[in-house]
Amino acid sequence: MVLTVAQAQAAAVDGFRLWREDGNTRLVLDLSGPVEHRLFELKNPYRVVIDIDNAYRAGAASLPSLSKSPIRSIRTAKRNQAGLRVVLDMNSEVMPRSFSLRSNAGKPDRLVIDLLDEAAPTVKTAEILNTSSNSQRDIIVVVDAGHGGEDPGSIGPKNLYEKDVVLAISRELARRINAEPGFKAVLSRQGDYFVPLVTRRDFAREQRADLFVSIHADAFHKPHARGASVFALSFSGASSETARFLAAKENQADLLGGMTDVVLGDKSPDVQSVLVDLFMKATVQSSLDVGGYVLKSMGRIAALHKDRVEQAGFVVLKSPDVPSILVETGFISNPGEAKRLATAAFRKKMAGQIFTGIKNYFYDTPPVGTYVAWRKQGGDRDYVIATGDTLSEIAKKHNISVSAIRAYNGLKSDKIRVGQRLRIPAS
Repeated sequence: MVLTVAQAQAAAVDGFRLWREDGNTRLVLDLSGPVEHRLFELKNPYRVVIDIDNAYRAGAASLPSLSKSPIRSIRTAKRNQAGLRVVLDMNSEVMPRSFSLRSNAGKPDRLVIDLLDEAAPTVKTAEILNTSSNSQRDIIVVVDAGHGGEDPGSIGPKNLYEKDVVLAISRELARRINAEPGFKAVLSRQGDYFVPLVTRRDFAREQRADLFVSIHADAFHKPHARGASVFALSFSGASSETARFLAAKENQADLLGGMTDVVLGDKSPDVQSVLVDLFMKATVQSSLDVGGYVLKSMGRIAALHKDRVEQAGFVVLKSPDVPSILVETGFISNPGEAKRLATAAFRKKMAGQIFTGIKNYFYDTPPVGTYVAWRKQGGDRDYVIATGDTLSEIAKKHNISVSAIRAYNGLKSDKIRVGQRLRIPAS
Protein backbone atom coordinates (compact mmCIF):
# COMPACT_ATOMS: atom_id res chain seq x y z
CA MET A 1 0.00 0.00 0.00
CA VAL A 2 1.40 3.40 -1.02
CA LEU A 3 0.67 6.06 1.58
CA THR A 4 -0.19 9.62 0.72
CA VAL A 5 1.72 12.43 2.40
CA ALA A 6 -1.27 13.05 4.72
CA GLN A 7 -1.48 9.38 5.66
CA ALA A 8 2.23 9.20 6.40
CA GLN A 9 1.70 11.87 9.05
CA ALA A 10 -1.52 10.34 10.41
CA ALA A 11 -2.34 7.46 12.74
CA ALA A 12 -3.44 4.22 11.13
CA VAL A 13 -6.38 2.21 12.39
CA ASP A 14 -4.67 -1.17 12.21
CA GLY A 15 -7.47 -3.35 13.54
CA PHE A 16 -11.01 -3.59 14.87
CA ARG A 17 -11.91 -5.95 17.71
CA LEU A 18 -15.34 -6.50 19.28
CA TRP A 19 -16.86 -8.55 22.09
CA ARG A 20 -19.91 -8.69 24.35
CA GLU A 21 -19.80 -8.82 28.14
CA ASP A 22 -22.61 -8.36 30.70
CA GLY A 23 -24.84 -5.94 28.79
CA ASN A 24 -21.94 -4.10 27.18
CA THR A 25 -20.56 -4.25 23.65
CA ARG A 26 -16.92 -3.14 23.44
CA LEU A 27 -15.34 -2.09 20.16
CA VAL A 28 -11.58 -1.52 20.23
CA LEU A 29 -9.65 0.23 17.46
CA ASP A 30 -5.94 -0.56 17.47
CA LEU A 31 -3.93 2.49 16.39
CA SER A 32 -0.40 3.25 15.29
CA GLY A 33 -0.38 6.42 17.40
CA PRO A 34 -2.47 8.65 19.67
CA VAL A 35 -5.53 10.39 18.22
CA GLU A 36 -8.20 12.93 19.07
CA HIS A 37 -11.79 11.81 18.59
CA ARG A 38 -15.42 12.81 19.09
CA LEU A 39 -18.39 10.52 19.62
CA PHE A 40 -22.02 11.44 18.99
CA GLU A 41 -25.38 9.88 18.13
CA LEU A 42 -27.70 10.36 15.16
CA LYS A 43 -31.40 9.51 15.00
CA ASN A 44 -33.76 8.15 12.32
CA PRO A 45 -32.13 5.71 11.84
CA TYR A 46 -30.17 5.40 15.05
CA ARG A 47 -26.38 5.49 14.61
CA VAL A 48 -23.29 6.01 16.75
CA VAL A 49 -20.62 8.06 15.00
CA ILE A 50 -16.92 8.37 15.89
CA ASP A 51 -14.90 11.07 14.14
CA ILE A 52 -11.15 10.53 14.45
CA ASP A 53 -8.81 13.38 13.56
CA ASN A 54 -5.71 12.82 11.47
CA ALA A 55 -6.31 9.09 10.98
CA TYR A 56 -6.99 6.57 8.25
CA ARG A 57 -8.02 2.92 8.00
CA ALA A 58 -5.14 0.62 7.10
CA GLY A 59 -5.76 -1.78 4.24
CA ALA A 60 -5.36 -4.82 6.48
CA ALA A 61 -7.83 -3.57 9.10
CA SER A 62 -10.75 -5.94 8.53
CA LEU A 63 -14.04 -5.49 10.36
CA PRO A 64 -15.02 -7.91 13.15
CA SER A 65 -18.00 -10.23 13.30
CA LEU A 66 -21.07 -8.46 14.66
CA SER A 67 -22.85 -11.63 15.75
CA LYS A 68 -24.92 -11.25 18.95
CA SER A 69 -24.11 -7.54 19.15
CA PRO A 70 -26.52 -4.58 18.78
CA ILE A 71 -24.45 -3.32 15.82
CA ARG A 72 -25.98 -4.04 12.42
CA SER A 73 -22.99 -2.81 10.39
CA ILE A 74 -19.80 -0.76 10.64
CA ARG A 75 -18.91 1.75 7.93
CA THR A 76 -15.78 3.86 7.56
CA ALA A 77 -15.04 6.82 5.31
CA LYS A 78 -12.56 9.63 4.89
CA ARG A 79 -13.50 12.85 6.61
CA ASN A 80 -12.19 16.30 5.70
CA GLN A 81 -9.25 14.77 3.79
CA ALA A 82 -7.30 14.18 7.03
CA GLY A 83 -9.66 12.28 9.27
CA LEU A 84 -11.68 9.08 9.51
CA ARG A 85 -15.36 8.68 10.28
CA VAL A 86 -16.57 5.39 11.75
CA VAL A 87 -20.34 4.87 11.66
CA LEU A 88 -22.03 2.17 13.71
CA ASP A 89 -25.47 1.34 12.32
CA MET A 90 -27.39 0.04 15.32
CA ASN A 91 -30.23 -2.42 15.75
CA SER A 92 -31.22 -0.74 19.02
CA GLU A 93 -30.36 2.35 21.02
CA VAL A 94 -27.47 2.14 23.49
CA MET A 95 -25.64 4.34 25.96
CA PRO A 96 -22.30 5.02 24.23
CA ARG A 97 -19.08 6.17 25.86
CA SER A 98 -15.47 6.21 24.74
CA PHE A 99 -11.94 6.66 26.00
CA SER A 100 -8.40 6.47 24.67
CA LEU A 101 -5.57 4.30 25.96
CA ARG A 102 -1.98 5.25 25.26
CA SER A 103 0.53 2.60 24.24
CA ASN A 104 1.76 0.79 27.32
CA ALA A 105 3.44 -2.51 28.25
CA GLY A 106 3.80 -3.62 24.62
CA LYS A 107 0.23 -2.73 23.65
CA PRO A 108 -0.51 -0.11 20.95
CA ASP A 109 -2.54 3.05 21.29
CA ARG A 110 -6.23 2.16 21.38
CA LEU A 111 -9.60 3.84 21.07
CA VAL A 112 -12.27 2.05 23.10
CA ILE A 113 -15.99 2.42 22.37
CA ASP A 114 -18.41 1.00 24.95
CA LEU A 115 -22.06 0.52 23.96
CA LEU A 116 -24.09 -0.21 27.08
CA ASP A 117 -27.49 -1.81 26.58
CA GLU A 118 -30.15 0.67 27.72
CA ALA A 119 -32.32 -2.16 28.94
CA ALA A 120 -29.53 -4.01 30.73
CA PRO A 121 -30.96 -5.58 33.91
CA THR A 122 -29.81 -4.20 37.22
CA VAL A 123 -28.60 -6.57 39.89
CA LYS A 124 -31.17 -6.79 42.65
CA THR A 125 -29.57 -6.64 46.06
CA ALA A 126 -30.76 -8.42 49.17
CA GLU A 127 -33.88 -6.95 50.72
CA ILE A 128 -33.76 -5.81 54.34
CA LEU A 129 -35.77 -8.44 56.16
CA ASN A 130 -37.70 -6.17 58.50
CA THR A 131 -40.20 -3.96 56.65
CA SER A 132 -40.08 -1.35 59.39
CA SER A 133 -36.51 -0.55 58.32
CA ASN A 134 -37.43 0.45 54.78
CA SER A 135 -37.04 4.15 55.60
CA GLN A 136 -33.38 3.59 56.47
CA ARG A 137 -30.95 3.57 53.57
CA ASP A 138 -28.34 0.92 52.82
CA ILE A 139 -24.62 1.50 53.26
CA ILE A 140 -23.31 1.42 49.69
CA VAL A 141 -19.96 -0.24 48.99
CA VAL A 142 -18.48 -0.07 45.49
CA VAL A 143 -16.32 -3.16 44.97
CA ASP A 144 -13.70 -2.63 42.29
CA ALA A 145 -11.99 -5.66 40.71
CA GLY A 146 -8.65 -4.34 39.45
CA HIS A 147 -7.48 -4.60 35.84
CA GLY A 148 -9.57 -6.63 33.35
CA GLY A 149 -9.85 -7.21 29.61
CA GLU A 150 -6.68 -6.22 27.81
CA ASP A 151 -5.01 -5.36 31.11
CA PRO A 152 -4.36 -8.72 32.84
CA GLY A 153 -2.54 -7.15 35.78
CA SER A 154 0.26 -9.21 37.21
CA ILE A 155 0.76 -12.80 36.07
CA GLY A 156 1.73 -15.50 38.55
CA PRO A 157 2.89 -19.10 38.19
CA LYS A 158 0.95 -21.32 35.77
CA ASN A 159 -0.47 -18.22 33.99
CA LEU A 160 -2.50 -17.14 37.01
CA TYR A 161 -3.89 -13.75 35.99
CA GLU A 162 -4.48 -11.09 38.61
CA LYS A 163 -7.58 -9.86 36.76
CA ASP A 164 -9.24 -13.29 37.18
CA VAL A 165 -8.29 -13.72 40.83
CA VAL A 166 -9.56 -10.32 41.91
CA LEU A 167 -12.80 -10.59 39.92
CA ALA A 168 -13.60 -13.85 41.74
CA ILE A 169 -12.83 -12.29 45.13
CA SER A 170 -14.81 -9.15 44.26
CA ARG A 171 -17.88 -11.13 43.20
CA GLU A 172 -17.79 -13.11 46.45
CA LEU A 173 -17.28 -9.93 48.47
CA ALA A 174 -20.28 -8.33 46.74
CA ARG A 175 -22.35 -11.43 47.47
CA ARG A 176 -21.44 -11.28 51.16
CA ILE A 177 -22.24 -7.57 51.35
CA ASN A 178 -25.60 -7.97 49.61
CA ALA A 179 -26.57 -10.80 51.96
CA GLU A 180 -26.19 -8.51 54.99
CA PRO A 181 -29.24 -6.39 55.89
CA GLY A 182 -28.46 -2.70 55.58
CA PHE A 183 -25.62 -3.10 53.06
CA LYS A 184 -25.55 -2.91 49.28
CA ALA A 185 -22.64 -3.74 46.95
CA VAL A 186 -22.12 -2.43 43.44
CA LEU A 187 -19.38 -3.89 41.22
CA SER A 188 -17.37 -1.44 39.11
CA ARG A 189 -16.89 -4.24 36.57
CA GLN A 190 -18.83 -7.48 36.44
CA GLY A 191 -16.84 -9.28 33.76
CA ASP A 192 -13.52 -9.47 31.96
CA TYR A 193 -13.25 -5.99 30.50
CA PHE A 194 -11.11 -2.95 31.21
CA VAL A 195 -12.38 0.15 33.02
CA PRO A 196 -10.12 3.23 33.26
CA LEU A 197 -8.92 4.13 36.74
CA VAL A 198 -10.62 7.51 36.86
CA THR A 199 -13.86 5.99 35.57
CA ARG A 200 -13.78 3.52 38.46
CA ARG A 201 -13.24 6.28 41.00
CA ASP A 202 -15.92 8.52 39.51
CA PHE A 203 -18.34 5.59 39.36
CA ALA A 204 -18.13 5.35 43.16
CA ARG A 205 -19.05 9.03 43.43
CA GLU A 206 -21.96 8.58 41.02
CA GLN A 207 -23.25 5.75 43.20
CA ARG A 208 -22.95 7.99 46.29
CA ALA A 209 -20.88 5.24 47.83
CA ASP A 210 -20.01 5.15 51.52
CA LEU A 211 -16.87 3.16 50.68
CA PHE A 212 -14.81 2.25 47.62
CA VAL A 213 -12.78 -0.96 47.85
CA SER A 214 -10.35 -1.82 45.03
CA ILE A 215 -9.23 -5.47 45.08
CA HIS A 216 -5.79 -6.48 43.77
CA ALA A 217 -3.23 -9.30 43.96
CA ASP A 218 -0.07 -7.66 42.76
CA ALA A 219 3.51 -8.68 42.10
CA PHE A 220 6.86 -7.41 43.28
CA HIS A 221 10.30 -7.67 41.70
CA LYS A 222 11.41 -9.84 44.62
CA PRO A 223 9.62 -13.23 44.58
CA HIS A 224 9.92 -13.67 48.34
CA ALA A 225 7.76 -10.60 49.01
CA ARG A 226 4.61 -11.82 50.74
CA GLY A 227 1.59 -10.77 52.72
CA ALA A 228 -1.71 -8.94 52.34
CA SER A 229 -1.80 -5.15 52.49
CA VAL A 230 -4.25 -2.27 52.63
CA PHE A 231 -3.51 1.12 51.10
CA ALA A 232 -5.11 4.52 51.48
CA LEU A 233 -4.28 7.71 49.59
CA SER A 234 -1.21 9.70 50.54
CA PHE A 235 -0.73 13.42 49.96
CA SER A 236 2.96 13.41 50.74
CA GLY A 237 4.14 10.36 48.84
CA ALA A 238 4.28 6.63 49.39
CA SER A 239 4.93 5.26 52.86
CA SER A 240 7.33 2.50 51.81
CA GLU A 241 9.36 1.22 48.89
CA THR A 242 6.68 -1.37 48.10
CA ALA A 243 3.92 1.24 48.24
CA ARG A 244 5.83 3.47 45.79
CA PHE A 245 6.44 0.56 43.42
CA LEU A 246 2.85 -0.67 43.43
CA ALA A 247 1.36 2.81 43.05
CA ALA A 248 3.54 3.56 40.03
CA LYS A 249 2.66 0.18 38.51
CA GLU A 250 -1.11 0.57 38.99
CA ASN A 251 -1.12 4.15 37.74
CA GLN A 252 0.37 3.03 34.42
CA ALA A 253 -2.89 1.27 33.57
CA ASP A 254 -3.99 4.54 31.99
CA LEU A 255 -2.64 8.06 31.84
CA LEU A 256 -5.73 9.84 33.10
CA GLY A 257 -5.46 11.40 36.51
CA GLY A 258 -6.35 14.27 38.74
CA MET A 259 -9.17 14.80 41.15
CA THR A 260 -12.77 15.46 40.17
CA ASP A 261 -13.90 18.75 41.70
CA VAL A 262 -16.49 18.65 44.43
CA VAL A 263 -19.49 20.76 43.46
CA LEU A 264 -18.88 23.93 45.47
CA GLY A 265 -21.35 26.36 43.94
CA ASP A 266 -20.12 29.86 43.22
CA LYS A 267 -17.29 29.91 45.74
CA SER A 268 -14.01 31.47 44.66
CA PRO A 269 -11.17 29.22 43.44
CA ASP A 270 -9.20 29.86 46.65
CA VAL A 271 -12.14 28.87 48.85
CA GLN A 272 -12.81 25.83 46.67
CA SER A 273 -9.19 24.77 47.04
CA VAL A 274 -9.32 25.03 50.84
CA LEU A 275 -12.63 23.15 51.04
CA VAL A 276 -11.47 20.36 48.74
CA ASP A 277 -8.32 20.03 50.86
CA LEU A 278 -10.45 19.68 54.00
CA PHE A 279 -12.73 17.18 52.26
CA MET A 280 -9.73 15.13 51.22
CA LYS A 281 -8.11 15.13 54.64
CA ALA A 282 -11.32 13.92 56.27
CA THR A 283 -11.82 11.31 53.53
CA VAL A 284 -8.26 10.01 53.86
CA GLN A 285 -8.64 9.72 57.63
CA SER A 286 -11.83 7.68 57.16
CA SER A 287 -10.00 5.55 54.60
CA LEU A 288 -7.21 4.88 57.08
CA ASP A 289 -9.75 3.97 59.75
CA VAL A 290 -11.73 1.46 57.67
CA GLY A 291 -8.47 0.14 56.23
CA GLY A 292 -7.31 -0.69 59.75
CA TYR A 293 -10.41 -2.80 60.36
CA VAL A 294 -9.96 -4.66 57.07
CA LEU A 295 -6.24 -5.24 57.64
CA LYS A 296 -6.87 -6.67 61.12
CA SER A 297 -9.56 -8.98 59.77
CA MET A 298 -7.40 -10.25 56.88
CA GLY A 299 -4.61 -10.95 59.34
CA ARG A 300 -6.69 -13.79 60.79
CA ILE A 301 -6.24 -15.89 57.63
CA ALA A 302 -3.20 -14.46 55.87
CA ALA A 303 0.25 -13.10 56.59
CA LEU A 304 0.42 -9.30 56.52
CA HIS A 305 3.07 -7.48 54.53
CA LYS A 306 2.87 -4.55 56.97
CA ASP A 307 1.07 -4.25 60.29
CA ARG A 308 -0.38 -0.86 59.37
CA VAL A 309 -2.36 0.69 56.55
CA GLU A 310 0.09 2.04 54.00
CA GLN A 311 -0.34 5.15 51.90
CA ALA A 312 0.50 5.86 48.27
CA GLY A 313 -0.69 8.01 45.38
CA PHE A 314 -3.00 5.53 43.66
CA VAL A 315 -5.13 7.36 41.09
CA VAL A 316 -8.10 5.11 41.79
CA LEU A 317 -8.18 6.30 45.43
CA LYS A 318 -8.29 10.03 44.63
CA SER A 319 -11.91 10.72 45.46
CA PRO A 320 -12.48 13.87 47.53
CA ASP A 321 -15.59 12.58 49.27
CA VAL A 322 -15.66 8.75 49.17
CA PRO A 323 -13.43 6.87 51.65
CA SER A 324 -11.34 4.59 49.44
CA ILE A 325 -8.99 1.70 50.09
CA LEU A 326 -6.93 -0.58 47.88
CA VAL A 327 -6.63 -4.14 49.19
CA GLU A 328 -3.72 -6.30 48.10
CA THR A 329 -4.91 -9.83 48.85
CA GLY A 330 -1.40 -11.22 48.48
CA PHE A 331 1.57 -11.29 46.12
CA ILE A 332 0.79 -13.29 43.00
CA SER A 333 4.55 -13.32 42.34
CA ASN A 334 5.09 -15.39 45.50
CA PRO A 335 4.65 -19.10 44.61
CA GLY A 336 3.08 -19.99 47.94
CA GLU A 337 0.60 -17.12 47.95
CA ALA A 338 -0.20 -17.65 44.26
CA LYS A 339 -1.12 -21.26 45.02
CA ARG A 340 -3.59 -20.10 47.68
CA LEU A 341 -5.02 -17.31 45.53
CA ALA A 342 -5.70 -19.84 42.77
CA THR A 343 -8.16 -21.75 44.97
CA ALA A 344 -11.86 -20.93 45.29
CA ALA A 345 -11.77 -21.79 49.00
CA PHE A 346 -9.12 -19.19 49.84
CA ARG A 347 -10.76 -16.55 47.67
CA LYS A 348 -14.01 -17.03 49.59
CA LYS A 349 -12.15 -16.83 52.91
CA MET A 350 -10.40 -13.65 51.83
CA ALA A 351 -13.67 -12.05 50.68
CA GLY A 352 -15.26 -13.05 53.98
CA GLN A 353 -12.51 -11.41 56.04
CA ILE A 354 -12.59 -8.22 53.97
CA PHE A 355 -16.34 -8.05 54.52
CA THR A 356 -15.97 -8.68 58.26
CA GLY A 357 -13.61 -5.71 58.52
CA ILE A 358 -15.98 -3.49 56.54
CA LYS A 359 -19.00 -4.56 58.60
CA ASN A 360 -17.22 -4.07 61.92
CA TYR A 361 -16.09 -0.59 60.90
CA PHE A 362 -19.58 0.53 59.89
CA TYR A 363 -21.19 -0.94 62.99
CA ASP A 364 -18.71 1.04 65.10
CA THR A 365 -19.14 4.25 63.07
CA PRO A 366 -22.41 3.99 61.11
CA PRO A 367 -23.33 6.82 58.71
CA VAL A 368 -26.28 8.87 59.92
CA GLY A 369 -29.61 7.82 58.40
CA THR A 370 -28.59 4.25 57.61
CA TYR A 371 -30.22 1.00 58.67
CA VAL A 372 -27.07 0.14 60.64
CA ALA A 373 -27.28 3.41 62.59
CA TRP A 374 -30.95 2.69 63.30
CA ARG A 375 -30.10 -0.78 64.56
CA LYS A 376 -27.44 0.65 66.89
CA GLN A 377 -29.94 3.15 68.26
CA GLY A 378 -32.23 0.35 69.43
CA GLY A 379 -33.89 -0.92 66.29
CA ASP A 380 -35.09 -4.48 65.81
CA ARG A 381 -32.50 -7.18 66.36
CA ASP A 382 -32.11 -10.92 66.00
CA TYR A 383 -31.86 -13.36 68.87
CA VAL A 384 -30.91 -17.05 68.49
CA ILE A 385 -32.36 -19.34 71.18
CA ALA A 386 -29.68 -21.03 73.31
CA THR A 387 -29.94 -23.99 75.69
CA GLY A 388 -31.85 -23.00 78.85
CA ASP A 389 -33.52 -19.94 77.35
CA THR A 390 -37.16 -19.22 78.10
CA LEU A 391 -39.37 -16.65 76.44
CA SER A 392 -39.92 -14.79 79.71
CA GLU A 393 -36.16 -14.51 80.37
CA ILE A 394 -35.56 -13.26 76.82
CA ALA A 395 -38.31 -10.65 77.24
CA LYS A 396 -36.82 -9.50 80.55
CA LYS A 397 -33.33 -9.29 79.08
CA HIS A 398 -34.57 -7.01 76.29
CA ASN A 399 -36.96 -5.00 78.47
CA ILE A 400 -40.03 -6.01 76.50
CA SER A 401 -43.17 -8.03 77.18
CA VAL A 402 -43.60 -11.70 76.32
CA SER A 403 -46.79 -10.90 74.43
CA ALA A 404 -44.94 -8.34 72.27
CA ILE A 405 -42.34 -10.95 71.25
CA ARG A 406 -45.06 -13.52 70.52
CA ALA A 407 -47.04 -11.08 68.39
CA TYR A 408 -44.00 -9.81 66.53
CA ASN A 409 -42.89 -13.35 65.60
CA GLY A 410 -46.31 -14.88 65.07
CA LEU A 411 -45.89 -17.34 67.95
CA LYS A 412 -49.03 -19.13 69.21
CA SER A 413 -47.46 -20.13 72.53
CA ASP A 414 -44.39 -19.61 74.71
CA LYS A 415 -42.80 -22.79 73.36
CA ILE A 416 -39.38 -22.20 71.73
CA ARG A 417 -36.53 -24.45 70.56
CA VAL A 418 -32.73 -24.23 70.62
CA GLY A 419 -31.40 -22.60 67.43
CA GLN A 420 -34.66 -20.83 66.67
CA ARG A 421 -34.20 -17.20 65.52
CA LEU A 422 -36.48 -14.52 66.97
CA ARG A 423 -36.87 -10.90 65.96
CA ILE A 424 -36.79 -8.62 69.00
CA PRO A 425 -38.74 -5.41 68.33
CA ALA A 426 -37.39 -2.07 69.45
CA SER A 427 -38.49 -1.32 72.99
